[in-house]
Amino acid sequence: MKEIAKEIDCSPYLISGNGSIIYNLNEEKTIYTNYLQKEKVLEIIKICEENSIFYSVFMTEIVITKSLKHDVAFYSYENTANGEMEIEIIEDIYEYVQKHEKEDFLKITICDNNKIIFSRIMDILKQIGGVDVLDVGHMSTKRVNTGEEEIKIAYFYTEITNENANKWTALQFLMKELGISSEEIMVIGDNVNDEEMIRNAGMGIAMGNSYPALKEMANDVVADNNKSGVAEAINKHINNA
Repeated sequence: MKEIAKEIDCSPYLISGNGSIIYNLNEEKTIYTNYLQKEKVLEIIKICEENSIFYSVFMTEIVITKSLKHDVAFYSYENTANGEMEIEIIEDIYEYVQKHEKEDFLKITICDNNKIIFSRIMDILKQIGGVDVLDVGHMSTKRVNTGEEEIKIAYFYTEITNENANKWTALQFLMKELGISSEEIMVIGDNVNDEEMIRNAGMGIAMGNSYPALKEMANDVVADNNKSGVAEAINKHINNA
């Protein structure tokens, strides 16, 4: 995010980890956090291990996982392409987290190809208190271009963050800091974790590759992520305003 922000000379504020952290580029420091507690991370890891389901733990500096598959495979491809590889393959993630001294757990992602197995895990996860479990009813699909062929990666997916850690909550913190209202905010999204900010911002825009329900709640729908949808939104609603 830092490299992209510098390249396009954007606002100094970066919201990442699905709203778990806000970083000020100009001051090179974190100004807001809403991290998962270590005991919650260990509880979720134990559930995943007992049910043999794939998961990864995202921290401020690295992502730890047992193998490069599902969402981490796509993340690995994207970050390798940008020269920023921050994934560590760990055999015993539970032990790693136990010994990890820094409390900087942004989120946990959980994936599976089998809808029945994934639904069962979702039911268990929703019973955990003090966390938010992203409720995604559709299969996530990513495409990786290897140069010779395009590989499709598809899986059922959820993100677990600390309670009330989301993009809109983080934006509300910035609104207060900058003295601006929700009516002055334009947001662009394409997935379930964008719903709250799409609903509440003055201008909520859905990408063309968004799932149908998100498009319905948005103020406008632009082209998809492979056809410069973000540029379309900026030109239409900001540059021509």
